[in-house]
Amino acid sequence: MELGIHIIAFTVPDGPAGIARELSAVGAAVEAAGVSHLSVMDHWFQMEMLGAEDPMLEGYSTLAYLAAHTETVRLGLLVTGVTYRHPGLLAKTVTTLDVLSEGRAELGIGAAWYEREHRGLGVPFPPTTERFERLEETLQICLQMWDPTDSGPYEGRHYRLAETLSVPAPITQPRPPILIGGSGERKTLRLVARYADACNLFVATPAEAVHKLDVLRRHCDDVGRDIGEISATFLYHGDALASGEVDRFTAEMEDFAKVGMDAVIVMPPGDRPAAWIDEVAAPAAARLAEIGAP
Repeated sequence: MELGIHIIAFTVPDGPAGIARELSAVGAAVEAAGVSHLSVMDHWFQMEMLGAEDPMLEGYSTLAYLAAHTETVRLGLLVTGVTYRHPGLLAKTVTTLDVLSEGRAELGIGAAWYEREHRGLGVPFPPTTERFERLEETLQICLQMWDPTDSGPYEGRHYRLAETLSVPAPITQPRPPILIGGSGERKTLRLVARYADACNLFVATPAEAVHKLDVLRRHCDDVGRDIGEISATFLYHGDALASGEVDRFTAEMEDFAKVGMDAVIVMPPGDRPAAWIDEVAAPAAARLAEIGAP
């Protein structure tokens, strides 16, 4: 089982002047720990439950910085809000990250939800149905822009592109992996089955994971796809790692692995994420690597 690291806060002891140094240290720590993925949020305001006026960085700029301070870990947003960037520009942004990281970019994407920052910054916040329509069109546009045989127009309900030209092509072949975040059974998991290489499910127990994977399997059957082609990931919200209990965490993850979850993503607590990764996440990653190993 793989371990990913998700940075959700940029409040560090030295204030804004210390954020770059801490992120550089995070890069070194994740490389030493052998984690598979490193992600940050796609928000412009910090979420209210974490302190809306706390520091928040733009996601893709942050990933570009992290690309320069890492060598092997895959980089992505968990997840890009579909409303924040025109899909043609999003595809180009992810391609740029992939080229500059030498093939380590991932497109994590979802329907967006944080209305406060949309209203606050003047970004249109369409109704849920329209956001999902835009999400599907965005996925189609990104796939077309990453198709070297098709740089022609795209005509959708919400987006119209005269050219889907993206040069240079991504380093990752055939394209950067696509991860869709969310657990909605009627819309989100249908899009996962049709377009994604990975999903990030909102599950708290193995039983919940079983149910969501069963729904995803049915959607895969509908489109003639093997669910085994899709990596199933989830965010960990338990308390074992917060108290440094790696054994208890590992036992919990064994139960998730048995029902088909491939990766768990953990969020460093406190204001010194690099030190926490060294002290807690690194031994956890080593233990998780043993799950399912022959």
